[in-house]
Amino acid sequence: MKKNIKDYNLEDLKEYFKQIDEKPFRAEQVFKWIFSENVTSFSEMTNISLELREKLDNEFNINNFNIIKKLESKDGTKKYLFDVLDGNAIETVLMEYKHGFSICVSSQIGCKMGCKFCASTGIPFVRNLSAGEIVEQILAVQRDSKIKVSNIVFMGIGEPLDNFENVMKSIEIINNPKGLNIGARHISISTSGLVPRIYDLANRNSQSTLSISLHSADNIKRSEMMPVNNTYNIEELIKACKDYIKITNRRISFEYALAKDNNDNLDDAKKLVKLLKGMLCHVNLIPINKIESGKYSKSTNENIIKFRDYLNDNGIVATIRRELGSDIDAACGQLRRQNLK
Repeated sequence: MKKNIKDYNLEDLKEYFKQIDEKPFRAEQVFKWIFSENVTSFSEMTNISLELREKLDNEFNINNFNIIKKLESKDGTKKYLFDVLDGNAIETVLMEYKHGFSICVSSQIGCKMGCKFCASTGIPFVRNLSAGEIVEQILAVQRDSKIKVSNIVFMGIGEPLDNFENVMKSIEIINNPKGLNIGARHISISTSGLVPRIYDLANRNSQSTLSISLHSADNIKRSEMMPVNNTYNIEELIKACKDYIKITNRRISFEYALAKDNNDNLDDAKKLVKLLKGMLCHVNLIPINKIESGKYSKSTNENIIKFRDYLNDNGIVATIRRELGSDIDAACGQLRRQNLK
């Protein structure tokens, strides 16, 4: 069975080329063709000999995702449902900002975390995505939209830190100047709070931004929203976050989805200030998306603004995430859920 060449970082390719008695610079050429030039076949690699192209073609596939469905919002957001070539589908979202194009990628087919406000919940977990499948989401969107992505957010379907090694390898490929050449500081990894992996991430000294899905400063409320809190409670999570900041000297972003009559009142804001006081952090307030079969609904605009202002007035930097793609159900999981039906 042929291997997916997009699963190979530059060091892997150099090692393979050494085994077949080819010069290391050939590996660099092939790597550049795949990840920088975004070719879809070996025949397009015009500075590589025909013999070597045939050898590569016999050994590898260049796995190019097919678009099953594409939705386009009036604000320019595009949502893709990709066929990952084994009968499964994943979602990827492209968003346009003043600073450039940002892409939200999936890291797994399905998710084990079971967060009650997420559209991926209730759809069975199938498997982890490989490093190449993660990177291919970016390449496929760039091919289709004829743009260059500048920011990557690991916030699509799946828990990125539950697929730790493949996510780390995909970031190596994304970072490489001969590949996609997107700096680590333009990459954000979101986690529901897998404490051991937060330490692993700190010790890797990745320059990426860590985002924590917090959503409540109260253990009872958070456990109701996010079952992961039963394994790693808020106290353990915040200790890991403080250690992460100490090790990396990097600011953490806390995601907080505001749900009406649940976690959006002044008492919740006070608890959050007490929890995060003195930490090098930022709070990203998210107007929650109402999902089919979900029990949570979006907080009022008035409450969202009051919540933000209370945090800012008490020394916690907080901003409200701009809502993009609301007319196309851009929250990850919704399109895949419809397709499975």
